[in-house]
Amino acid sequence: MTYSAIVLSGGKSTRFKVDKGSYIVSDKPLISYTIEKIKPFVDEILIITNQEKVSRYSQYFPSLRILPDEYDFRAVLSGATTGFKHVRSDFSFLLPCDTPLIATKLISLLKHLSQDYNAIVPRWPTGYIEPLQAIYRSKEAYKASLESIEEGKLKMRHMILKISNVLYLSTSIIREFDSKLHTFSNINTFKDFKRIERFLG
Repeated sequence: MTYSAIVLSGGKSTRFKVDKGSYIVSDKPLISYTIEKIKPFVDEILIITNQEKVSRYSQYFPSLRILPDEYDFRAVLSGATTGFKHVRSDFSFLLPCDTPLIATKLISLLKHLSQDYNAIVPRWPTGYIEPLQAIYRSKEAYKASLESIEEGKLKMRHMILKISNVLYLSTSIIREFDSKLHTFSNINTFKDFKRIERFLG
């Protein structure tokens, strides 16, 4: 089995005011932390961004595939669908650019379990899901994504409901190796960044 990583960095970063993925933290762009974590687990990495950021990320990561979002609506599903379309692997990790504390043990667990499911998605006790620290069987996810777009249902949860044989991984299991669930800490504001920065080292 082969594995890809789709890293999404096409958002407007409205609250952060500048592009989050390329924001320099300890002499490297924020997105680098995610890329470094996932690289040992995959055969290829794709960065999906908007057209105006392609050249910027290409300068930082000349060996990676940097692709523009192919859809004209700004949503996570848009970038995800572009990624699922272009990956060359059986399975795809779907990751955001702004969770630099992603746990490698979570990545390892998702990969270990992946062959028995079409998707594995972390889920909180409230029912809230984490579709951007998840793994998907690439062809099934692409098919489900297209169906959701055609129906005008542009939330990731609608796409996931179209996939059969999904494992929802309880966050209580993830707490066994990441007690504070730092893996899901994302950066939307500079306050978030300052809270997370001390863990980046």
